[in-house]
Amino acid sequence: MRHRLLAFAFVVLAVPIATPEAPAQAPKDKGGHVYGSRADVRAFATEVAAENGLDRQRVERWLAQARYLPRIVSLMSAPYVEPPRWHEYAPKFLSPARIAGGVAWWKANEEALARAEAKWGVPPEIVAAIVGVETNYGALQGTFRVIDALATLAFDYPRRATFFRGELKEFLLLAREQGFSPLVPKGSYAGAMGVPQFMPGSFRRYAVDFDGDTRIDLWNDGADVVGSVANYLARHDWQPGGALLDPAIIADGDRDAVLRKLDGGLSERRTLDAWASDGVSPASSGKPDGDPVGLLMLEEPDGKASYWIAGPNFYVITRYNRSRLYATAVIRLAEAIRAAR
Repeated sequence: MRHRLLAFAFVVLAVPIATPEAPAQAPKDKGGHVYGSRADVRAFATEVAAENGLDRQRVERWLAQARYLPRIVSLMSAPYVEPPRWHEYAPKFLSPARIAGGVAWWKANEEALARAEAKWGVPPEIVAAIVGVETNYGALQGTFRVIDALATLAFDYPRRATFFRGELKEFLLLAREQGFSPLVPKGSYAGAMGVPQFMPGSFRRYAVDFDGDTRIDLWNDGADVVGSVANYLARHDWQPGGALLDPAIIADGDRDAVLRKLDGGLSERRTLDAWASDGVSPASSGKPDGDPVGLLMLEEPDGKASYWIAGPNFYVITRYNRSRLYATAVIRLAEAIRAAR
């Protein structure tokens, strides 16, 4: 969920309980192909059907209508570029429009956010900020058909084929469980779906029906989005009231040794006492709640850097996306949303 962030809109209608299947012959993608005749695809269909009680012929029909999309391979194979600096990355997510959108989204989902906080201890502003960073509160959910994205990466992207074949299987099982046609949903170029951009495996493990209508809709149902994001964080050890970021002070004589512990701007987690012995202390008089903690470096506009003690909940957010910049943007946007509200 790598420094290159996945760029994560679903159709106007939510995924219905029972969606008609697409025509038997899907049009070929320009420059691509459909997957109906490939032996490896048919073998995958046979295996998934046998292991999970799915109808093999139906799985074959679904996969036969999946299209190879060269654009997806290009996006996944783009040359590695140095990640942006914090002061370059942050403005898009901390704009007045993004903050105002978070206040509006909070207001629209106030009841569900309050219930989620009571149940899991995740503050409303954190949930709002995650969906604000992921999809701008649902405005940018992705334009690729999920089955096309997953089939392309499962069968024509060898470097991560094993992972994406697993996600394709999860997607087919999800379609059965939720009662929708796998030929309909749209998402990101990596197959992430809905307002919170859950991969199919995460959808099946962590998404919840939070409004009691017996189905889970992460595309248009705000309550389900709220409950699913909060449940995801809680299942990854969110600590109610736990520390996120505190300013750090590094003793001058220890600075070089301490900075060598940073890897891409973020350290491994250690106890507060271990950091103290190395000359790192919180700027506030009290200790941050939670242990162990890490050290975070952020590049500031003046060419200097700021340093922060990253608490346990900061690392929980990195389970959603491993980028230190992503997690920091979520926290800063959350703070701004709460202040504006």
